[in-house]
Amino acid sequence: MGITENELEKSIIRPIKKRKKIVTGIIIFICTLLVIYFGMAMYFMNHFYFGSEINGISVSGEIVENVNKQMASEIQKYKLNIKERGGKTEQINGKDVGLKYNSDGQFKDFKDRQNPYKWVSAVFNKKDSKMVEGIKYDKNLLKERVDKLSCFDSSNVIEPKNASFKYTDNGYMIVGEVLGNKVNKDILYEHVSAAVSKGEATIDLESINYYVNPQYTSKSKKVVDTRSMLNKYVSSKITYTFGEDKELLDSSTINKWIVVDENIKVTFDEKEVENYMDELSNKYNTIGKSRNFVSSSKKAMNINTGDYGWSINKAKETEALISTIKEGKTITKEPAYTQTALYHGNDDMGNTYVEIDLTTQHLWFYKNGSLVVQGDVVTGTEGSVNATPPGIYKLKYKEKNATLKGEGYAAPVNFWMPFNGGIGIHDASWRDKFGGVLYKSAGSHGCINSPYDLAKTVFDNIESGTPVVCYN
Repeated sequence: MGITENELEKSIIRPIKKRKKIVTGIIIFICTLLVIYFGMAMYFMNHFYFGSEINGISVSGEIVENVNKQMASEIQKYKLNIKERGGKTEQINGKDVGLKYNSDGQFKDFKDRQNPYKWVSAVFNKKDSKMVEGIKYDKNLLKERVDKLSCFDSSNVIEPKNASFKYTDNGYMIVGEVLGNKVNKDILYEHVSAAVSKGEATIDLESINYYVNPQYTSKSKKVVDTRSMLNKYVSSKITYTFGEDKELLDSSTINKWIVVDENIKVTFDEKEVENYMDELSNKYNTIGKSRNFVSSSKKAMNINTGDYGWSINKAKETEALISTIKEGKTITKEPAYTQTALYHGNDDMGNTYVEIDLTTQHLWFYKNGSLVVQGDVVTGTEGSVNATPPGIYKLKYKEKNATLKGEGYAAPVNFWMPFNGGIGIHDASWRDKFGGVLYKSAGSHGCINSPYDLAKTVFDNIESGTPVVCYN
């Protein structure tokens, strides 16, 4: 069956019309795009690109005149908020420091850099759509404004304080640090200046670590370790013995001697330790203390001179005590002494002693309460520098076959028993008489001249440290 002429005509003409419509559509689309492009180009001849920003402020689609006004208004509204510790905030206003743009608010150059015929590429490339305009201000006004911030008012400043320690019945506890609110003015000025220059709206003093903070907090290793050390110190218990008497030293006193400075350095207040030693010495030292004494002739007297008795070595014991405390020890001990006596207590002489009556010129020697020997003697010349001084003294030592030397003499003796410096008991072979009143005009140089047998018996039975009582 064949194609008719009419059908052939239709099969040729229809595609041609369709192509004409497509071409016409394309032309119309292109023309529309060109109209839009050139229309927008015309628009952007006087307006900023869409998405344009100056210092983060949108000026999208604005004309230069409006932008100049807008930016001038924005800079006048500028405030820098300073967030301080404790939730407090202070402000610095732009107008108070003469804040303005470097270009004096003229932004035409920024607009001129935006080629209106390149607005399409600006949609994809934001290089010419962003501007950071420099800001200037009066440095003197800014400095004055910073100086007036309340955080620099001395009445408002709380100094930072390190963690510290408090003694309780259960030992030492850590007292938390004080953060305070002290700031450094010079550093703050630098931060404020930088923030204003960049147009920043807020400075958080806490986040920039601007505050002067404590060096040591309650969590610092040094603080925790120091608490352990302090508790070790106050765990010490020292019991001092003085014969039957005792003195307990424990934490209730020790804690008062410990000093922890602001750098968490632990020291002992040695003056306080020495005061404690003074208390012990005043209570238990007996040298120079008054003693009641009843002589062999039943004469009661009070003697408060001489060097016999106990004397605590305060310097040595202070050092030893601090060392013991640092080791956290619990011990019972006697203190260190510079001198000891035979007994503790009020009657530290006991019942072994030498008794010398300087008036009757007589000597007695008692041992364990029993009279060992007695006899007449000759003491130092009365009324002269050689007079034998009264008092209770300690026999320093004893020596056989000694030579006593002085100005103009050298006297060999068989038995030498010194008790007061160069004064002692000894035999005197050059004398044939003892006792009586010889001491008044022909006495010794201060020593106790004794007959040979008397000196020998005393020498054979006496020990170093025995008290020697001299009285008038």
